[in-house]
Amino acid sequence: MYNLPKLDINKTKNKTIKAIKSRNFQYVILLIIAGCIVGFSVTLSALHYFPLQTQAFFQYFKMSESELVKSQPPANAYTSNVSYEQAIIDAARNVSPSVVSIVISKNLPVYEQQWVNPFGDNNPLGDLSPFSIQIPQQVQKGTKYQEVGAGSGFIVSADGLVLTNKHVVSDNKADYTVLTNDGQKYKAKVLALDPVQDLAVIKIENPSASSGQAFKPVTLGDSSGIQIGQTAIAIGNALGQFSNTVSVGVVSGLERTISASDQLNSMSETLEGIIQTDAAINAGNSGGPLLNLKGEVIGINTAMASGAQDIGFALPINIAKKDISQVVATNKIVYPFLGVRYVSVDAEIKKKYNLSVDYGALVLKGPNGEPAVVSESPAQIAGIKEKDVILEVNGEKITAKNSTATIIQKYNVGDKVTLRILRDGKEQDITATLSSRSS
Repeated sequence: MYNLPKLDINKTKNKTIKAIKSRNFQYVILLIIAGCIVGFSVTLSALHYFPLQTQAFFQYFKMSESELVKSQPPANAYTSNVSYEQAIIDAARNVSPSVVSIVISKNLPVYEQQWVNPFGDNNPLGDLSPFSIQIPQQVQKGTKYQEVGAGSGFIVSADGLVLTNKHVVSDNKADYTVLTNDGQKYKAKVLALDPVQDLAVIKIENPSASSGQAFKPVTLGDSSGIQIGQTAIAIGNALGQFSNTVSVGVVSGLERTISASDQLNSMSETLEGIIQTDAAINAGNSGGPLLNLKGEVIGINTAMASGAQDIGFALPINIAKKDISQVVATNKIVYPFLGVRYVSVDAEIKKKYNLSVDYGALVLKGPNGEPAVVSESPAQIAGIKEKDVILEVNGEKITAKNSTATIIQKYNVGDKVTLRILRDGKEQDITATLSSRSS
């Protein structure tokens, strides 16, 4: 066993007293006192000259750890509490049975090339001429029933209601077939086309409905709480041949306004309040669902940016909820209708038309000469004229991000609205009774 050295208390006491009386120790004490005085002075100066910063500094130490790490999102903002990869797998697995491919078929003319005399029986060289003029010409020879396109949709009710894009099922001369995830084929009937949004509701004509067979509907989410950066999952019939293709990205932007047209440029419309995503949306994905990590539908895939990569757009699902409920109740979609064509007023429009305001809706003719005010519409009955600027609807200001159409859609058919307009430099109020604009 080791022996510890003995401690001489008197010797230690003498060394301590000697150290305290030394000049070096006194210098150290003086430095400490001086440092405290300087620090106290600096603190008083900070409190006097930087009160807000100092208050924020002390407030920091009062906050709990969770408050420091966690920001304050909107009350209805989407949050995720599940494993990222597993959530994608679960969402795709659960929603895929509800996603359908929509095949478009119709009779198309069949042409063949024939050699014909352009003069018919009247040969300019005479009937006895050894020469005969023949030219090639495409001549129709009957019709052929064939597939002409494809899109996507998703089931929203157990009895087979399917939500899709209007441009997918807008041809009233075509037939539509729904292909489900389990390989079944069903004829489908177009019930209603949204007169304003690129939305449509079709119905699966299910021969087995009488036996009690039910389809699996999706779960509709709430698009009002979407946040930029949250995960977005797109499912659809990519390129019209790869059904239930899953792509993943994020919500890249909100409240976009775009001008969309189909591949043939046969129809074009302006869409407002659109979700932008970098989840791949290809031709054929139109009408498919855009999901969050919970597997809830937050949007309807609608368009892709031509000439760009990973820029797609989807209509918020909250817009479609009203359509679905109307179709269930009445088999049609009805919107309140004012009846004006307009451009949103901004600094450029203000300068171009020499206006006194930089907001509102300037009532103008369409690009092809369409009337600025629709005949016999609520706007015409109320007395709205071309070049009027509609400033407010029931006191709600019209801006580029809050258009006339967006505000009017908050009301119902038959509602009276007060329109504040600017005419010839003077403001006045007029009243209009909204009529119906149905599909």
